[in-house]
Amino acid sequence: MKLSLSQGLIDFLHLSPTPFHATETMASNLEAAGFQALDEKQPWDLVPGGQYYITRNNSSIIALKLGLNALEDSGFRVVGAHTDSPCLKVKPNADLTQHGYWQLGVEVYGGALLSPWFDRDLSLAGRVTFSVHGKLHSKLINFQTPIAVIPSLAIHLNREANRGWELNPQKELPPIVAQLNSGEQADLHAMLSLQIEREHGIEHADILDFELYFYDTQPAAMIGFEEDFIAGARLDNLLSCYAGLHALLESDDSQTSILVCTDHEEVGSSSACGADGPFLEQVIQRLLPNAEQRFIAIQQSLLISADNAHGIHPNYPEKHDANHGPLLNHGPVIKINANQRYATNSHTAGFFRLLCQQEMIPVQSFVTRSDMSCGSTIGPITASKLGINTLDIGVPTFAMHSIRELAGTDDLAHLVKALTAFYNSESCE
Repeated sequence: MKLSLSQGLIDFLHLSPTPFHATETMASNLEAAGFQALDEKQPWDLVPGGQYYITRNNSSIIALKLGLNALEDSGFRVVGAHTDSPCLKVKPNADLTQHGYWQLGVEVYGGALLSPWFDRDLSLAGRVTFSVHGKLHSKLINFQTPIAVIPSLAIHLNREANRGWELNPQKELPPIVAQLNSGEQADLHAMLSLQIEREHGIEHADILDFELYFYDTQPAAMIGFEEDFIAGARLDNLLSCYAGLHALLESDDSQTSILVCTDHEEVGSSSACGADGPFLEQVIQRLLPNAEQRFIAIQQSLLISADNAHGIHPNYPEKHDANHGPLLNHGPVIKINANQRYATNSHTAGFFRLLCQQEMIPVQSFVTRSDMSCGSTIGPITASKLGINTLDIGVPTFAMHSIRELAGTDDLAHLVKALTAFYNSESCE
């Protein structure tokens, strides 16, 4: 079970280099399981026992399993995660040429750990908007093969390199994509038009705009003498998306269950398809149009915000509170913060601890050192918008926001088991 889940995650990461691709992959899995796509521009005819999904911006997705019980009696169980990860995003006028090298200008998306991006075999993927014969189209593309690299400066030319230095994203991060011959011009639009033809068979696409992201082509892998760990890109937070999706598909049909995976968490979630936007709220309004019934149902409900936690690093134990250093492969982590950077309270934490006790799942706690700042999640954002009881949890991880992160194979199995039990739980209280 553990190894099959880990391999499933590895396959999911390979298919999901961008939030657009992650959403497309989840939608394909849902459709294969019998879920019906809903169009936000059309009326919905929802029936008890029905299974549905909705996408917005091609980068966020909500999946619904409607139970047979009245929602105002049993509420709904929600698992929330996010589809985006820190990375390098291509600028609109990206073409750069210096000394015959073709580079692409990039800006840093989210709080990326930048140094691991050097000397990697990078590819490019995302969404391209174009016209053909005056009609507007958008398609996803993925070059898949290595097409770019950001070479490090040799140690001989920077003797201070191993003592640390501040990277300049404008100057040092543009990847090299080609070496131009005399008379050749850098033209990303032409390359994108060619890629549209290769992937979609559409000729003469007039490129209008794009949202493109570089990613590492090295595939995720199980590593360690006993395959204790999963190493790969975008574990934060596609691991939680995958676990939530797997749990939803494995859950029974007794309760109304929701999976919401939104874009733009790494940059604040303030967008039409982000957790600070109206996406989930509007779906719930359409699910329960009657306001009184909706308010009652929300108070019977619980949201589990699943986002990776910081495992205690053996080389840097001083970066953790001594009593709150989660270990990889020792179970999911309840995340707590006095300043509401996480939305956990004693009641929601107690619910999860009891659930894990009953399922024989180990559980841990994380609190940031009192002299360090704390990150946040979609948990407090969604709680404040909906008024729903919320719990923040996550799988302990090393190298969060690096181009390659590390998590435990046991923890993935623990998280899937816990979320499945949550979806099947008779009460959220």
